[in-house]
Amino acid sequence: MPERDGGPADGGLPGPLSRVMVRRDPEEAHRAATPLELLFDLCFVVAVAQAGGRLVHAVAEGDAGHGVLGYAMIFFAIWWAWMNFTWFASAYDTDDVPYRLVTLVQIVGALILAAGVPRAFDRADYSVVLVGYVVMRLALTAQWLRAARGEQGGARTTALRYAAGVVLLQLGWVAFLFVPHGDAQVWVFVLLAAGELAVPVIAERSGPTPWHPHHIAERYGLFTLIVLGETIAAATVAVQTSLDRGSSANLLPIAAGGLLIVFAAYWIYFIVPIHEHLHGARSAFLWGYGHYLIFSSAAAIGAGLEVTVEQTVGEAHISTLSAAAAVTIPTAVFVFFTWLLHARRFKSAPRQQVVLPLTAAAILVCTFAGRWAVLCAGGVAAASVGVSLMMHQGARRAGSTR
Repeated sequence: MPERDGGPADGGLPGPLSRVMVRRDPEEAHRAATPLELLFDLCFVVAVAQAGGRLVHAVAEGDAGHGVLGYAMIFFAIWWAWMNFTWFASAYDTDDVPYRLVTLVQIVGALILAAGVPRAFDRADYSVVLVGYVVMRLALTAQWLRAARGEQGGARTTALRYAAGVVLLQLGWVAFLFVPHGDAQVWVFVLLAAGELAVPVIAERSGPTPWHPHHIAERYGLFTLIVLGETIAAATVAVQTSLDRGSSANLLPIAAGGLLIVFAAYWIYFIVPIHEHLHGARSAFLWGYGHYLIFSSAAAIGAGLEVTVEQTVGEAHISTLSAAAAVTIPTAVFVFFTWLLHARRFKSAPRQQVVLPLTAAAILVCTFAGRWAVLCAGGVAAASVGVSLMMHQGARRAGSTR
């Protein structure tokens, strides 16, 4: 029999076999990510790695336009499925057997999507990717219908709107398979993606879901760390492969600069406890949606480092400038949008506010530093962290003397 009492287990063995799915308390104390959520993230990074790998191949072959477009489309599917699960879980995670099983189905969908990434890039065949995406989305629909059964009034309407919106869009994605390749396919993708983004906005008009600010901030932070870790792993494999083929110390500036970029990216992202600022539907939507650019650029940094390594050892058919841009552009995007979304809340004085935007601009200038571009970008990113810390410390001392 379904039960209401007993909170979610948050890992380990589930409690009752099945519970009535009702909303969790958004002010619940000690709310943290569960092992199932961490497994979910790790499996999704498989798809991220596949997309990044194909981006490397396209850019290294001099087809950056096709590579970036394909990467943006694939990453949207990954990010959107991950994001929808994350916010749903923050509101309705019962951690019982049905919830876990449906979540595992979503993970299977992510792995199917990952398996279809090479075909999508190489032949514009999105059939396998869309099968994986539809599996993930229909599994989430089942979760929303289950939530609707346990809710009443506006909350029930919200859950049903989510379920209806997701199903309607999946019909559109199936129709996407029959659109001719080329510009028409891109425009249909944009239309369907806009529809996906609109579903939460429309659904929550009847009542917002009770997401937990600290839990959401932790989930986004953990995924950022995992993506940055994937960036380090990808760059390490590229350097190792090149060294095994007898390449010289020309790779050392790339390795050092790449590490500096990742370390600075970590510091910049976690410089402020963002959960203190996540209040209200408007700020949550902007913050949550904006992370598409943060996640995708973080993963693209790793791809860019791989491209730079390949270009340095003569395996990429592009110029030094193009290889440098493959690192500096996503790094600048990451820095700017991390500042725009939440790092700026850490700044108090106008001069503090300009540090990261200027850093993003300076990193772009590093593109023209030739083979030292990555090291130059890493140095600029690291220096910006130091400047920010000194400014903050100075502001605290000035405040304490008043």
